[in-house]
Amino acid sequence: MAASVPPVSSGSPRDATARMPGMPGMAHAAGTAQGLARGLATEQDGYRLNAATCGVPAGLPTAFQFAVTGPDGTPVTDFTVHQTRKLHFYAIRTDLTGFQHLHPDISDDGTWTADLAALAPGTWRLYADFIPNTGPHATELVLSRTVTVPGEVVPTPLPAPTGSTVVDGYTVTLHAQPMAGAHQLTATVSQAGRPVTDLQPYLDSYAHLTAFHEGDQALAHLHPANTVNGDHGGPTLTFQALLAEPGNWRVFLQFQTAGQLHTAELTLHVD
Repeated sequence: MAASVPPVSSGSPRDATARMPGMPGMAHAAGTAQGLARGLATEQDGYRLNAATCGVPAGLPTAFQFAVTGPDGTPVTDFTVHQTRKLHFYAIRTDLTGFQHLHPDISDDGTWTADLAALAPGTWRLYADFIPNTGPHATELVLSRTVTVPGEVVPTPLPAPTGSTVVDGYTVTLHAQPMAGAHQLTATVSQAGRPVTDLQPYLDSYAHLTAFHEGDQALAHLHPANTVNGDHGGPTLTFQALLAEPGNWRVFLQFQTAGQLHTAELTLHVD
């Protein structure tokens, strides 16, 4: 473990993603910061993720179609808008490469279409994050399923844990503070050695952090607690995180400046 990133604690059991329901109202408004590693089940609370697309080719963009069926077995068509979208869709390969975060469109019959960029051969996990519009206390759910992209698989080793990375000329540094069962995660953004203070709102907050656990691909997504005040975000973003499993997590921190979305990638180790 790199000394630049202190270990973070987790008091949740390994199978928390399978047994714990989604957290009500998670990140429903700017200023909240909650996270729960989950998303490893195809079905939860009667809701199921059904793929309509059979087969994903290697090296070609794919319009991946799917539907979410409810407890009565019919496609769900009414979703609550959260983080400015009705559904968030993620893709990651088993070696935690190829991250995609998309916002698909839904048709009147409940079919979603996610425009995936070209996928490399291998096994991919696809996640749908949504809240059915069933009332003010509806639970946020994250369901997933895997697809196999044919071809010769060339795995990429997971980069070693590190405290900082550079993307598009911006330096992103993470600081983790251990706590019992949860921890505070702080990110700072700088450019050419100067603090960045012009982060723009992205999905109702100044950043979106997605993390995937090495091995089982459990997902956690977090949003900073910072109050949104126009294009004046940064340089420090504070997250309250609950990562359910020890080990390495691949972190993707997305933030926006001057209308451009940046995605910083690094590995975080959790004790």
